Amino acid sequence: MARCGRRRPPLPGGLTHRLGCDSIYLCAARGRIRRALFLALCGILVASSLDAVADVVEVVAVKLERSGDGSWNIHTTLRHADTGWDHYADAWRVVDPDGRVVATRTLYHPHVDEQPFTRGLSGVRIPADVRTVRVEARDTVHGWSPRSVRVDLGKDRGDRFEISN
Repeated sequence: MARCGRRRPPLPGGLTHRLGCDSIYLCAARGRIRRALFLALCGILVASSLDAVADVVEVVAVKLERSGDGSWNIHTTLRHADTGWDHYADAWRVVDPDGRVVATRTLYHPHVDEQPFTRGLSGVRIPADVRTVRVEARDTVHGWSPRSVRVDLGKDRGDRFEISN
């Protein structure tokens, strides 16, 4: 490697760099380039993981109505970029805090041109001692989505849910 002839400050502790006196500056530049490449790669990975999450089904809203017999009628609004039979939102379910499935509503066909869409399920029996449930949705490619709604059965409304008697 050619040297320009300028004097550079010595390395700390009297150390010398294996490539010569001016290579410490090249080495520092390489370090900055490596850091920039690492950060760019991290950004790409984060962006691609967000794109993957963007394709999962989202529970947009849940409306619950208590029936006279103590059961619940549940209307769930979902949003998903259905593309056809190969990739569509195919179910939603109600899960208690212990992870037990209380009820499941199967969706039998894609809703490509109907987004978001709402489907209901009547006669859902939620045990009296259960105070909260989670409404989750599934699509045929990604499975059960992390974009669910937690419903506090002791409140009239909350984040993306509403209860009427």
